[in-house]
Amino acid sequence: MSNRFVKVAQLKTVEIFRERLAELGLELPCDEEILTREAGSPMAAPLDAGGFQIGNRWCIHPMEGWDANPDGSPSELTIRRWENFGRSGAKLIWGGEAAAVQEDGRANPNQTLGTESNRFGLEKLYESLVETHRQEVGDPADLMIGLQLTHSGRYSRPNQKHLPEPRIAYHHPVLDARVGIDSDDDSAIWTDTQLDELIETFVQSAKIAQQLGYHFVDVKCCHGYLLHEFLSAHTREGNFGGDFAGRTRLLMTIIRRIQEECPGLMIGVRLSLFDLIPFHAGIEAGEPIDFQQLLPYRFGFGVNADNPLEMDLEEPIRLIRQLHAAGVFAVNLSAGSPYYNPHIQRPAIFPPTDGYPPPEDPLVGVARQIHAVREVKQAVPEMLMVGTGYTYLQDYLPHVAQAVVREGWVDSVGLGRMVLSLPELPQTTLEEGTMPRKKICRTFSDCTSGPRKGLVSGCYPLDPFYKQLPQAQQLKDAKAAAAK
Repeated sequence: MSNRFVKVAQLKTVEIFRERLAELGLELPCDEEILTREAGSPMAAPLDAGGFQIGNRWCIHPMEGWDANPDGSPSELTIRRWENFGRSGAKLIWGGEAAAVQEDGRANPNQTLGTESNRFGLEKLYESLVETHRQEVGDPADLMIGLQLTHSGRYSRPNQKHLPEPRIAYHHPVLDARVGIDSDDDSAIWTDTQLDELIETFVQSAKIAQQLGYHFVDVKCCHGYLLHEFLSAHTREGNFGGDFAGRTRLLMTIIRRIQEECPGLMIGVRLSLFDLIPFHAGIEAGEPIDFQQLLPYRFGFGVNADNPLEMDLEEPIRLIRQLHAAGVFAVNLSAGSPYYNPHIQRPAIFPPTDGYPPPEDPLVGVARQIHAVREVKQAVPEMLMVGTGYTYLQDYLPHVAQAVVREGWVDSVGLGRMVLSLPELPQTTLEEGTMPRKKICRTFSDCTSGPRKGLVSGCYPLDPFYKQLPQAQQLKDAKAAAAK
C-alpha cells in the first residue's frame, strides 16, 4: 500500500516538493533555502520563556529509549542519547526522557524513573547533556532543559515479563481488549484515593528535578498515557471524570501542587491536541474501527463526537487557555497515540512491525498537525507553543520549519525520530545551511519496531553505532519473520 505514495526522497527540489503538496491539496509554507544564523534564520531567533531566554527555535522532544537499567538508572545508551541532544544545537530540550514517577507507571521494564532511587541517574543525564553542549556547541546559559514526568496508565508494562499491567481511568469499549482488560473487571481502574497518592508522586519527582537543576518539568498528557486518558473520562464518576472540570482536574491538581511545593520551577505540558478513533490493520492499509455503535463517541479528547474521524479543538483550546492562566509556561503539541492510531501521531511511510500501512499520504498527517497547532496558536497567542510531526518532511523539514516560525504558526519546532539519525540537524542548518542527506530519517520505523520486539530503540538503518550492535541483526530477523 505504501508503494502508491511518492517518497519524499524522490522529490529532488523544493519546487517539486511544493508541487507534491499542491497535488495533495495541502497548504504548507516552504522556503526556497535553508537560512543560516548569519543570514537571519527565523530558527536562530531567541525565545522568551517566562523570563528565560531560549537561544533558538529548535526543540528536542522527549523519547523513551527502552534502554535504562532495570532499576531505572541510565545505561550507556541512555547517556549517549542525551549527549546527542546536547550536541544537537537545539536550545530547548523538552523533557529529554519520559521518566515514570513510580514503578508501576513504566511503559517498559527499562524506562527511566523520576524517583529518589534514580536521583544520581537523573543528575548524570543532565550533566552529560550540558557538558556535551558546552564542548561542542558553546555556552549553555541559553539552553533550557526539562524532565518529562509520566505514568503510562493503560500502557504500563513495568516488569521483565513484558506483559501489560494496565492502570486505567475508565473502561474503553475498544482499547480494553487490546491490553487484556475484562470489561467487567474494575480492579485496573484508579480510585480517587489512589489518584490523590499519585499526585504526590508527581510532586516528589518534580522536587528532585528542581534540586538537580532542571529548568522545568513536563507533566506528560499525551499519546494515550494516563493523564491524557483522563481528559476523555466522560463516563467516569467522581472527582476526576464527567464534565470538563472533572476530566481536567487530575492534570490541573498536579500542576497546582507542583507550584506549591516547587516555587520557581517552570511547568510545561506535552499534550495530544486532538485524538481520532482507534485504527486497526485492514486488508491493505490501516482502517478505523467500526464506530457506528459508539456514537456519540465519548472516548476521546479533541475529537468530533458525531464523527470521530474528525478533530474538534474546542476543548483543547479551552484547556490551553486554562493552562496559561494557571502559569504553565508552554505546551508541546502532539496528537493521537502510537498505540491505536500511529499514522495520526507520527506520520511515516513504513509502519513498525506491529503497525499498519498508512491509509493516507503521510504528508497529509504532517499538515494536519501543523494546521491544528496554527489554529490553536491563533486562538491562544499568549501561550508559547512547540510543534510536532515534522520528521516525515525529511529533506524539507528546515525549509518548512523556518517558514512556519516566521509566519507565527508556532513558536518552536520539535524534533523526535530525526534526532536519532541526525542529531546535529539544528546546529548544522544554523551554521551551514545544509543537511547531511545520507543521515536524514526516512521513517523506516526501526526505532519503534525494535522496542516492540523487546530490543532497545535507536536508528538501526542510519546510525553506525546501532548498525553494529547484535540487536540490528535480531531486528532484521524479526522483521523478516513478520513479513511472511
